Amino acid sequence: MTTEPAPEATPEEPAATPTAEESITALEAALVEMRDKWMRAEAETQNIRARSAREVQEARAYAVQKFAADVVEVAENLRRGLAALPAPTDADDPMLTKLRGGFEGVEKAFWATLERNGVQRHDATGSAFDPALHQAMAEQPAPEGTAPGTVLQAWSAGWTLNGRLIRPAMVVVAAAQEPAPDAA
Repeated sequence: MTTEPAPEATPEEPAATPTAEESITALEAALVEMRDKWMRAEAETQNIRARSAREVQEARAYAVQKFAADVVEVAENLRRGLAALPAPTDADDPMLTKLRGGFEGVEKAFWATLERNGVQRHDATGSAFDPALHQAMAEQPAPEGTAPGTVLQAWSAGWTLNGRLIRPAMVVVAAAQEPAPDAA
């Protein structure tokens, strides 16, 4: 019996080791890639910070928007109540004069408080109609010398909170004049 010799174990060929130049090139490429990722991450972080700061600022400025809209209604009702009082005369009862003066003082202080907190009243009468600020309730022929699209009358004032509309002005707008038919 002859036995065949066992095959000799061949050593595995070692993996090709990169040269120093190849290693440096690979490391430089990895550095460029990591630097690019870092720069993008840093830019994204700055964008998130700026967006968050802007959102916090807007939240602070407009958090009371619903409350402001409700308070504006109270201011309008106070104005309507004062307008309903009879015009002052010399023959007025002193109590009525004091009441009128007291309510006018309350209204003045109330409006000052609203303004200090960013709530502004805007009278639209005489201005150009702006659908972003006004709600047209009616149209009337433009009086002579009045441009079409001009607000002729404001049924109620417009109100803003820190520049943002919280209630549009209800207005009557001047309509364009139609040309007169030819008399033939």
